[in-house]
Amino acid sequence: MIVIINYGMGNVGSIRNMIRKFTKDVIISSEIKDIENAEKLILPGVGSFDAGMKNLHHLNIIDLLNRRVLEDKIPVLGICLGMQLLSSRSEEGTQEGLNWISGETIKFRFKENNNNLKIPHMGWNYVKKIRESELLENMYSESRFYFVHSYHVVCENEEDVILKTLYGIEFTSALQRNNIFGVQFHPEKSHKYGLQLLKNFIEYKVNNG
Repeated sequence: MIVIINYGMGNVGSIRNMIRKFTKDVIISSEIKDIENAEKLILPGVGSFDAGMKNLHHLNIIDLLNRRVLEDKIPVLGICLGMQLLSSRSEEGTQEGLNWISGETIKFRFKENNNNLKIPHMGWNYVKKIRESELLENMYSESRFYFVHSYHVVCENEEDVILKTLYGIEFTSALQRNNIFGVQFHPEKSHKYGLQLLKNFIEYKVNNG
C-alpha cells in the first residue's frame, strides 16, 4: 500500500489520481495504523517550511516516520516542499527539518546578469541527469517538469544529487539516498514525464543486500 501523507500542505488528490493510473492500492492518510502498514510513503507539499514541520509535529507522526524510513527502509518520495522537509534546515524558517538528507534549503540568489529572473521559479524546465537512479529509469531523453518554488535544497553530499536544473543557477531538482527520494518539481502536474517518474517510484524495490 502507498500512503500519501496528509498533513495539510499538498496536492494530495492530484498525486493520488496520477498513481491510480498504475495501482489502486493508494490512500491519503495521516493515521498511525496506515503509516505502520505502508509499503511506500509520499510526502507532498506546497507552502512554507515551518508550517510543514509544525503540522507534522502536531500530528505526532515524526518518530513513526523516522522509524519507517530510517529503520524499516521503506521507500519515501518527497515532492516540492516535501523534498525540502527531507533536509536539515531551511532559510525560510527556524524549525529543524527531518534531516534524512544532510543539507540546507536556501532561497534563490542570482548574480547581476540574471537579476531579471522572477521568484518563485514557476513553469516548465528541463532537468539534467547527474547520476543513475531507479527513479529515472526509462525517462525521456529531454525530460522536463513543472516547478513552483522560491527555495531549493543544497545537499552536503553531492552523491545524493540525481538531477539538476538551470534557473539562473544550477540547483538540485531531484535527490536520492538509498530508499529516500526527493523531487523539487511537481510530477503530478508534469504529464508524461511525471507519470514515468511516479511509475518508477511505484515499481522501485529496496535492495537490502
